[in-house]
Amino acid sequence: MKSLAKHMLYPADVFVGRAPCSVTTILGSCISVCLHDPVQKQGAINHYILPHWNGCDPVFMKYGNLSIIGILRELLLLGSRLENVKAQIYGGAEILTETPANFYIGKRNTQIAFEILNEFQIPVFFSDVGGNKGRKISFNTYSGKVELEYIGHKHKV
Repeated sequence: MKSLAKHMLYPADVFVGRAPCSVTTILGSCISVCLHDPVQKQGAINHYILPHWNGCDPVFMKYGNLSIIGILRELLLLGSRLENVKAQIYGGAEILTETPANFYIGKRNTQIAFEILNEFQIPVFFSDVGGNKGRKISFNTYSGKVELEYIGHKHKV
């Protein structure tokens, strides 16, 4: 295979592609769901910030409940079959240590990912979520493999 194209995925964005690509993103409390179809050798990835759409914001892909369904729909439009799609989930850290208990955005982002994938009966074959460290991931849309690097958490002195 030729050298792999590279793409940087920013918050509230998605990437869906038939051509092989290495998609890199950096996550804190945000989540990336990586969908891969090993039969078609294609994949999709999102980077969402909040779990549920507020009904007003025009940036739909910022929200997990819309973003996950959006990348799944796009992958199916490229010819993938639902029964072939597999998922991985990354992110959902609680970076801010002094937040009210009902805020836990990382945990809420993680929950919506598992709920929606379960609703569509998409198996999650790997997840690395939670904790208090950020993550840098690179998703190979052709192979479905993900390279993961933890980003150190610096304490204020």
